[in-house]
Amino acid sequence: MRALFSYGLAFGILLLAAAWFATGTLVQGGQGPGNGEKPIISVIEGEEHGPLATQLENAGLLAQHEAPTSDPNLTIAQRNQSAQAEEPLQDVRTVVYTAQAMPIEVPLRGRTQAKSVVTAVAETGGTVETVHVSKGERVAAGDLLCTLDQGTRAAAVAQAEAGLAQAQVALQQAQTDVETNASLRDRGLAPANTASQLQVALSGAQAQVRAAEAGLDNARAELQRTEIKAKVNGLVQDPVAVAGSMLAAGAPCATIIQLDPIVFTGMVPEVHIGLAKLGLEATIRTVTGQQVSGKVTYIASQADNATRAFPVEIEIPNSDFSIRDGVTAEATVNIGSAPGHLLPQSVLTLDDDGVLGVRTVEDGKVAFHEVTIVSDTRQGVWVTGLPAIAQVITVGQENVTAGQAVNAIAASAAEATESETTTETSAS
Repeated sequence: MRALFSYGLAFGILLLAAAWFATGTLVQGGQGPGNGEKPIISVIEGEEHGPLATQLENAGLLAQHEAPTSDPNLTIAQRNQSAQAEEPLQDVRTVVYTAQAMPIEVPLRGRTQAKSVVTAVAETGGTVETVHVSKGERVAAGDLLCTLDQGTRAAAVAQAEAGLAQAQVALQQAQTDVETNASLRDRGLAPANTASQLQVALSGAQAQVRAAEAGLDNARAELQRTEIKAKVNGLVQDPVAVAGSMLAAGAPCATIIQLDPIVFTGMVPEVHIGLAKLGLEATIRTVTGQQVSGKVTYIASQADNATRAFPVEIEIPNSDFSIRDGVTAEATVNIGSAPGHLLPQSVLTLDDDGVLGVRTVEDGKVAFHEVTIVSDTRQGVWVTGLPAIAQVITVGQENVTAGQAVNAIAASAAEATESETTTETSAS
C-alpha cells in the first residue's frame, strides 16, 4: 500500500513538472528571448497554436516573451546612451546677455584732510589791541584778524610824507634852475660850464625824491603790519591771540584751516598704479554718510616702503564746509572701462572642481565658462570670461552638467532679476 502511494505521489510530481515545463519556452540556437524561442507545448502538440496551448494561454499559464526593442548586438554603454537619448530633455530657462562697457573701479581707503593749515603771524612786534575773530568762525581772504597798537608808526608815516614833500620842492627848484640856465646860455648871458653843475644838482634832487618815496612806503607798510589779515578762506582754529598780549614778529595771531576744497588722501595698490592718472573722476563716501565727487589731483612717484602702495590725493568741493578734516572715508576711482557682462548673482555656480563660473547653452548643449568677478553692484555683478553674446542659464543650472543636451526656454532679463529677488526674499 505504501509502495503504491509512493509511486502515485512520484507520478503526480512528474505530471506537475511536465505541466510546468509545458508552459515554458524552448529557445533554439541560443538566440535569446524573442528571437528563435518557441513554447514547449507547441513543440509537444506539433503546431504553433494548438488547442492545449490556446487553453493555457487563455488561462494565463503560458509564458509570454516580448521581442527586444533594441539591437541585441549593442553593448551595455550603447544601450544606456540610446535609452538616455530617448528620454525627454531637461528644461532650463535662459537669458541672452551681451557684453557691454564695464566700468573698472578701484576702491581706496583713507581720510579727509584740509588742503592747507595757514598760521596768520605778526610781521612786526607790538601789543594786541583788538582780536576780531573767535575760534570756529568762518573767514575769507582779506578779513581782519588782529590789530596791533600803532605806537609811533602813524607819526613815522607823517614824517615820511613831510620828507617827501620837501624833496619834491627841491626837485622842482633844481628843474627850474636847469631850465633858466639853458635860456641864459642860449642868449650868451651864462657860461657854458654852468650846465653840468646844475644837472648834477637836478640828479641829486631826483634821488632825494625817490628816497623820500621809499621811506614813505616803508612807513606805511609798517603801519599796515599792525593789521593782521587772513590770507586764505577757512575756519579759525587754535591758537588765537589774546587782546593785550605782546606779539613779536613771527608770533601767531590765529590759525586758519582751509576746507574748500578739501582733500581725500589714500593709497593706490601697485597693481593698479599703471592705470592711475590725474583728472580721473572719483566718488567719496565718508563714515558720516556723506557722498561727494572729486578728481585726482596728485599721484606720488614713490611708493610707501611698508605697503608698496602709492599715495594719491583727490580734491573735493566743500563750499559749505560740511566735510570735516580727518574723517575716515572710502573713495571709488573710475579708471576706465572694459568689455564685461552684468549678471544677476543667482546665475553664478561652481563646477565639480569648485571653480566659479556660469553655465550657458551652446548649440543645444550645456557649456561651463569660468568667470572672474570684477565688481559687485546693486544692479548685479560685473564678470569677465564669457563670450560676447552668451545664452546664460538662469534657472536649472544646478541640475545639468557640461555637455548635456537641454531644452532651453528663453526668458527676459527682467524675469531673471525678478526670480533672483524672489529667491533672496524667501531666503531672508
